[in-house]
Amino acid sequence: MCGIVGVWGGSITTEASIFAYLGSYAQQHRGQASAGVVSSDEEYLYQEAGVGRVREIFTEERLKRLPGRIAIGHNRYATTGDTGACNVQPLVAETPFGRVALAHNGNLVNTSSVRQMLTERGVLFKSTTDTEIILQLIATSKEETLLAALRKALMEVEGAYSLVVMNAKELIAVRDPRGFRPLCIGTLADGGHVFASETCALDLIEAIHVRDVLPGEIVQVYGDGKNMYCSFLPGMERQRACLFELVYFARPDSNVFGHNVYVTRKAFGAQLAREAPARADIIVPVPDSGVPAALGFSEVSGIPIEHALIRNHYVGRTFIEPTQSIRHFGVKVKHNVIRRVIFGKRVVVVDDSIVRGTTSKKLIEMIRNAGAREVHVRVSSPPPREPCYYGINTPTREEYIANKHTVAEICQYINADSLVYLSYQGMLEVAQKVPQGYCTTCWTSIHPIRIL
Repeated sequence: MCGIVGVWGGSITTEASIFAYLGSYAQQHRGQASAGVVSSDEEYLYQEAGVGRVREIFTEERLKRLPGRIAIGHNRYATTGDTGACNVQPLVAETPFGRVALAHNGNLVNTSSVRQMLTERGVLFKSTTDTEIILQLIATSKEETLLAALRKALMEVEGAYSLVVMNAKELIAVRDPRGFRPLCIGTLADGGHVFASETCALDLIEAIHVRDVLPGEIVQVYGDGKNMYCSFLPGMERQRACLFELVYFARPDSNVFGHNVYVTRKAFGAQLAREAPARADIIVPVPDSGVPAALGFSEVSGIPIEHALIRNHYVGRTFIEPTQSIRHFGVKVKHNVIRRVIFGKRVVVVDDSIVRGTTSKKLIEMIRNAGAREVHVRVSSPPPREPCYYGINTPTREEYIANKHTVAEICQYINADSLVYLSYQGMLEVAQKVPQGYCTTCWTSIHPIRIL
């Protein structure tokens, strides 16, 4: 995944980069590989970026080097291309429309063919990310305006893309015709405009959420910035919003695709309790992603919640393991069990998903070692089986435990007394309370786009 943000400041906002930085900070969960901000004072583009997290990259001094009331920001989680410095976004290139910066959330599926076509034209790529393909299509365009060049470029590519694009005097936001990835519009108190992957970014900078960018919509801000020009890409497709955003990826306090994420996850848990009740003394959510579903499960079942799994929120990306072997150290450094709460109890463990099964197995062993009499596992989404090609870095098909084992076999592997997933029909019943189409490829293996 990635997170993007675009800011056009109003009458007061003269340093849009501060808001772009804060919006990126709020969306840190969407990508931790790298971060960057590009700003404009309507004459020049200024760029600060690096490998790592937002707070590791941006100091007060670096932000002072980003003047102007136009800015875009990006958090990267690599899906195409490695995590090296050459792939840090926003990407910037010289074009017929001045220097253009672009930040992308999503993944293109015809990367190889378009890249080869551009290479045959003599284009030299500086990165290995699919995002540069869009930027190079703009740079080699014969169109007369940036908006026209972007529109033409997007007609050459296939896949998932939510974009914020800028030159010295324009800011453009666009979402692909199927609307795979979220992108919303907000307004600042001084009349400025904000685009962001999630509404939690708007909340932090006190912007008001107006609406989502519609699938296939291009929104342009220019001139005095008071108005937005909206147009649409040709060839509208059926909407395919990523349902896994609601299951796991988006922050609980965000509104995505017309849903509040927290309320939706709680409803998934309630539906799970109706489908798969359990006789137990306590419900223990897997922190933090399993908490809303556990609350919904508790409300329907009447079983009380105990937060007996404690997560260490200060675990970095790397740590030094002890020289003496400690069983399951990687899980233990992130989680611990409150033995006094668990001992002698029948426990329902609620999580949002099981992917490889290895973490679930280790957590259940920790709970049993703490003295649980029984451990029942309930999962608030169906078992995933297919990797994502539309902007989420997921395991290969072979790594998904549900591709190789039945539910009964998974239950035995993780050493649970019972295991039940939310049904596919139950998940859709909750999600489709806001009418739209969803991409459910990771559960059904049915692709809305032919993978080229």
